[in-house]
Amino acid sequence: MRSTDTLTRAEIAEAIHRKLGLSRSESLAMVEAILQHMSEALSEGENVKISGFGTFLLRDKGERIGRNPKTGVEVPITPRRVMTFRASQMLKDRIVD
Repeated sequence: MRSTDTLTRAEIAEAIHRKLGLSRSESLAMVEAILQHMSEALSEGENVKISGFGTFLLRDKGERIGRNPKTGVEVPITPRRVMTFRASQMLKDRIVD
């Protein structure tokens, strides 16, 4: 197990380096290229599906009325786009077991 609670780009690149034998700089470049491609697709409004892992979904939320929990005053919440992640069944099975 890792000593930290967060998996970093550097750790992913290091795993690629160890398993595939690519240089550290090539491994990091590969990780960066994949993340860049995913970011561009999401910014263009596309969902990103990684088979066996999960799907990053974009959803447009309409305007709605919210409430300040302290004062109870109603305030409008502006429409916005949100990103969600839905884990694949394969990933869920690996996490639960």
